[in-house]
Amino acid sequence: MKKTTKRPKKTARRPVKKTAKKKTPSPKRRIASRANPEDAKLYFARLEKAYPDAKCALHHRDAYELLVATILSAQCTDVRVNLTTPALFQRYPDAPALAGADRGALETMIKSTGFFRNKAKSLAGMATAVVKDHGGLVPHTMDELTALPGVGRKTANVVLGNVFGINEGVVVDTHVARLAKLMGLTKETDPVKIERDLMALFPRDDWTLLSHLLIEHGRKICIANRPKCGECVVADRCPSARTAN
Repeated sequence: MKKTTKRPKKTARRPVKKTAKKKTPSPKRRIASRANPEDAKLYFARLEKAYPDAKCALHHRDAYELLVATILSAQCTDVRVNLTTPALFQRYPDAPALAGADRGALETMIKSTGFFRNKAKSLAGMATAVVKDHGGLVPHTMDELTALPGVGRKTANVVLGNVFGINEGVVVDTHVARLAKLMGLTKETDPVKIERDLMALFPRDDWTLLSHLLIEHGRKICIANRPKCGECVVADRCPSARTAN
């Protein structure tokens, strides 16, 4: 009979708790944790004073032209759009003319704005729907505008606020989204959620102008990757202002 040797019982090792390394914020850039209504009020007042002529940068004479220009502005600069639209509006002055446009000719005219095939499809679809469902006139409600091909909430807000004087929401483009977060007005990254936060912080009458002010400030002072915080009118209250070491 074989003798069995008892092996010593293994003592269970206590799991070593890994302590997560604390991320230390950069001394040059501090991000706010929540929005401050008083700061929002101050931001608006100072920016309005700094940019008294802030307005929509897309050249237009009516709702149709602004709607077309805004669709073209996706992934494209306003400067490039403004160089493209004069000839486009001369050839297609209204929705009925655009609805009947030759697709190839339309694509050629807007090619410099990028994604021209998709944009041509959106423009043709939008114009056809405007003619069919609205008698050739651009509608002026959020639901009717967003029902048009190629028209989302942002585009609808641009047209409603700048042509019809209807503050249905806040236009959230790349500048507005970036500055809203840097200034501590939101922690969100989704445009719809950012818009919701801004609408809660600012009076309805200021919604359209708010986007123009933030866009102007983003282009001239709060430039991505190279902000001019030394020239910023809200640097003393902005939680993301660069400070000296």
